[in-house]
Amino acid sequence: MKPIIVGISGATGIAYGIRALALLRELDIETHLVLSTGAKMTIHEVGMTIPEVEALATHVHHQENLGASISSGSFRTAGMMVMPCSMRCLAAVALAAPYNLLTRAADVTLKERRRLVLLTREAPLNQGHIQNMLTATQMGAVIYPPVPALYSRPQSIEEMIDYTVMRVFDLFEIEAPLQLPRWSGMGDLTKPLTNAARQQMQEIA
Repeated sequence: MKPIIVGISGATGIAYGIRALALLRELDIETHLVLSTGAKMTIHEVGMTIPEVEALATHVHHQENLGASISSGSFRTAGMMVMPCSMRCLAAVALAAPYNLLTRAADVTLKERRRLVLLTREAPLNQGHIQNMLTATQMGAVIYPPVPALYSRPQSIEEMIDYTVMRVFDLFEIEAPLQLPRWSGMGDLTKPLTNAARQQMQEIA
């Protein structure tokens, strides 16, 4: 498979990008990582260091290195995942106004008609956010807010993260090495809850 670009911008949810990198490495798929300055500030969410995150990627590019391979359309890739995607990053994509290597790589991905998936992470949304999502979609990007699929009755935060990453991989036709439930009809809803899941639901109620 062609290389995958993984962009991690400065929004909460860095665990999605890190998990994607780890799984792509397990699949022996070449990755090109760009961390924004904001992303480096949110690494504390997962208790890792910047070098530990960078070690998961095949290649690491500094966000200011606009001469990097991924800044050119002649460098062939399978596309790009931005996990998570901040509203500033989204705006740069929607306006075709890149300001660093991360947003330049996203712009190149769109102009070359390759898959670009943006895990937009913000709530609530204002009109500008929504308009930028629409514009990016019209340009060819896929907007994928990391909304958990509760019908699968996840048992942990890690399982919810894995489910989202698996669905993003689906968009690239990558078979994720995960054993997670997929929707197969209403019959699944008749299965009894585990004790842990029942307790979680009772606490929420």
